[in-house]
Amino acid sequence: MADASLFRTTNRVLAALPFLEWRRLEPQLELVELQTGTMLYESGVVLQHVYFPATAVVSLVSTMQDGASVEVAVVGSEGVVGVCAFMGGGHALSSAVVQSAGHALRMTARSIAGHANRSEPLMQQLLCYTQALFTHMAQTSACNRHHALDQQLCRWLLLNLDRREGKEIVVTQERIADMLGVRREGVTVAALKLQKAGLIQYRRGRIAILDRIGLEERSCECYAVVRRAYDRLPRDAGSKRVVSEGRGRASISPTAPMLATA
Repeated sequence: MADASLFRTTNRVLAALPFLEWRRLEPQLELVELQTGTMLYESGVVLQHVYFPATAVVSLVSTMQDGASVEVAVVGSEGVVGVCAFMGGGHALSSAVVQSAGHALRMTARSIAGHANRSEPLMQQLLCYTQALFTHMAQTSACNRHHALDQQLCRWLLLNLDRREGKEIVVTQERIADMLGVRREGVTVAALKLQKAGLIQYRRGRIAILDRIGLEERSCECYAVVRRAYDRLPRDAGSKRVVSEGRGRASISPTAPMLATA
């Protein structure tokens, strides 16, 4: 599929596959455009597709019976949406909602499971990513319970900035409150603190990052823990795991916004 090949190096999991493995997957991949707010699947359903984001960003959201929700992870070009499809269960553990519009490569859950069972290189890449994702989810849970809201907001902004081009995030305070599982008023207070400190500039529905290093210093350790988990993933086919050190954004690939050098 010609269109799919254009985005192969943009998604980190696909870029890390040997070329022959990619050629086996390519006919099963479909290039799709994802719109902000689209529900890809809900928690508990049998997965029909997995998504390899290229330029889109997707939130994994846990929802309670009373309707309250919280983001447990965010997935961009570094990963895969729908890991349960190849982990043996097949049922979604959380809902997946498009947070930022863009493109993704889509594959049926049956196809990815079959390929993963037959291909050790593919399964290895998928499991490595899943381990990083589980670290992300566990650290998010701990952060939401133990750290101040302004620290949580810094962590959330940094993780989202890593998965986008530019230094501006289009998002409302109400949406952030839903993702953090807190009241909107709390997000307003936390955002004002960051704005007064010269770290961000908030305009209705838009947050511009003015001082990334300052945000990292203000954030709790959770951002660094999550980033290191993803930094350990292979960059591209044949590469070894690389762990970045120091502040700033670690380079992954020339085409991928996730953790690219600022």
